[in-house]
Amino acid sequence: MRFASIAGFVSGLVFCFPCLVGGTPAQAAVTAMSTGADPTVPVAAAVTDSPAVRELQAVEDKWTTALNQRDQYGLELVLAPLFMNVSQTGIFTTRDQQIANLITLDDKTAATEQKVLAARVLGDVAIATGTYSYRHRAGNGEVLDRGIFTHVFQRQHGQWMCVSAQETPVATETPGAKPKAAKSKAQAEMPFHIPFFTKGNSQ
Repeated sequence: MRFASIAGFVSGLVFCFPCLVGGTPAQAAVTAMSTGADPTVPVAAAVTDSPAVRELQAVEDKWTTALNQRDQYGLELVLAPLFMNVSQTGIFTTRDQQIANLITLDDKTAATEQKVLAARVLGDVAIATGTYSYRHRAGNGEVLDRGIFTHVFQRQHGQWMCVSAQETPVATETPGAKPKAAKSKAQAEMPFHIPFFTKGNSQ
């Protein structure tokens, strides 16, 4: 019963996320990326150097390392069994699908970075909002996708595990070329994140 109530609460938080996107952290992140700024560089108006941000950034770092090293076990340690991801193109994937995508990903050079800009802890539930970048190959060239994420965590067995993730694309860049706006849904490359690896069942 306790789990069901938490699940309902988390679901409500996810549907309420639009109100967070309009907040200062998300706006600052969009501004930084739309102007070509490195999203990993602190944004003065958005960064909150708090214990919650540092704690959740540590979890995001483990997540990123698991993705970049194609570490199935590492990914299982940060994604809850009931994890659900909504990719930047609106595709839903479960934890098992994320792991399968990780293992079968053809692009072995793909690399992800995630930076927490703001965090809110509500008991055993935490919400992290930040930016991501996903460098991968598309066609005969390299592409860099940048965007904003919101990750909802639940404390399970004493550690934070992600139960819900959603990414919003901001820009798609070709290294060495002028940054351009993100592609339309029909043309967009599936980015990592979170992991978003290939077209179809991934983000």
